[in-house]
Amino acid sequence: MAEGDALSTHVFGVQLGGYMVESIQEISGFSVEEEVVEVKQVTSTGKQIIRKQPGARQAGEITITRGLDKSSEFTKWIKETLNNGAVDTARQNLTIEIKDTKGDTVRRIQLMNGWASKWEGPSLKAGESSPATETVTIVFEEIVVE
Repeated sequence: MAEGDALSTHVFGVQLGGYMVESIQEISGFSVEEEVVEVKQVTSTGKQIIRKQPGARQAGEITITRGLDKSSEFTKWIKETLNNGAVDTARQNLTIEIKDTKGDTVRRIQLMNGWASKWEGPSLKAGESSPATETVTIVFEEIVVE
């Protein structure tokens, strides 16, 4: 990869705990946000001073879209929270690996203590031949971009 070349966004993989998620169509919603703390003070001469500084880091969420298929590990994990309500056992670290065209990992995004908070099934319509996809919203407590 030549200097200045941007990575292609279509070459990536997702690991859920120790399991590689078999197939993913799209991941969206990556963001890191910190609260902004604003401090207003007045000097001895009456001049107002306003300072902004970083506050607490916010937790986040991403959305994963994937083809509805027979893969079992990801589906079992989703069921842990959505069907069983077992958030404590469902909390997993997810690693998203962005790869170059040779398949080498060049960037990792780690989501700590993630769990599935929402699942959307496919739209079903008679006479239409489109792929069946599922969309899963995953909330996480911390994001580390390497």
